[in-house]
Amino acid sequence: MKIYTKTGDKGQTSLVYGQRVDKNHARVEAYGTCDEANSIIGLAVTYIKEEEFDKKEELLQSFHKIQTILFHVGAELATPHGKDVRWKLTEQHVSSLEEEMDILDEALPALKNFVLPGGTKAGAALHCARTVVRRAERSAVSLSTELSPNVMAYLNRLSDYLFVVARYVNMKLNQEEPVLKPEL
Repeated sequence: MKIYTKTGDKGQTSLVYGQRVDKNHARVEAYGTCDEANSIIGLAVTYIKEEEFDKKEELLQSFHKIQTILFHVGAELATPHGKDVRWKLTEQHVSSLEEEMDILDEALPALKNFVLPGGTKAGAALHCARTVVRRAERSAVSLSTELSPNVMAYLNRLSDYLFVVARYVNMKLNQEEPVLKPEL
């Protein structure tokens, strides 16, 4: 099977169920940004795999689950309004992120300054993923009345989760967090 179809050569693509839309359509922008975030999470995972710290395997399992869910979020974003979504995000998906985040956050020192993105390679990649998830969330806002409210909540919570995990990984790898200094 060839990966290329040539059907998008004139700037259109298909949504789920085959509806053709321009590649700059709000749905394409939103699910494309989820795909971008998923790829950066995958990059962060490769950096995490190179390191050694306790709870690493649990974190990797969480990221596998998150990447799978994010793929399904993209599928919902690619499903035209009024059509059946084949896999639905639930409140449990959102609360699961919250529970994991709370556990990790308890291990972290309290925030006293704004944290600048960076630290280890894994931490920096997680911060990049966080900002792309925020962009996906902003893209999805224009579709929010057509989506399950769990999609918006999940994207919102996922960016928070990625922030906490970036801090957690940096701490586990004994990397001091870069913080905002009031002076220039």
